[in-house]
Amino acid sequence: MRTKLFFALLMVFALSAPATFAASKAEKNVATTENKMTSEEASRLTKRVEEIRDMDKTNLTVTEKRELRKELKATKENIRKDGGYIYVSVGTVILIIILVILLV
Repeated sequence: MRTKLFFALLMVFALSAPATFAASKAEKNVATTENKMTSEEASRLTKRVEEIRDMDKTNLTVTEKRELRKELKATKENIRKDGGYIYVSVGTVILIIILVILLV
């Protein structure tokens, strides 16, 4: 049991160290000011997304459709960036699964 626990802890430290160092390097390049989207801007962007979706696209040319798709993707990306998402890396998920298997 002690060897399993030792290897589990060893894997925790081995897999979490590169992610920790990568995060600290990335934080050095990030500007100190954060651009948070106001609720008014978010509602304006969501209204624009709804307008694009409700639009009759049968009479549009290929280039106009392509521009609308690009605008829609950019708008969704702006909304997604501002949201509070939690990112869980693949290494963390694997580590959690291994720990559950070992400890159960």
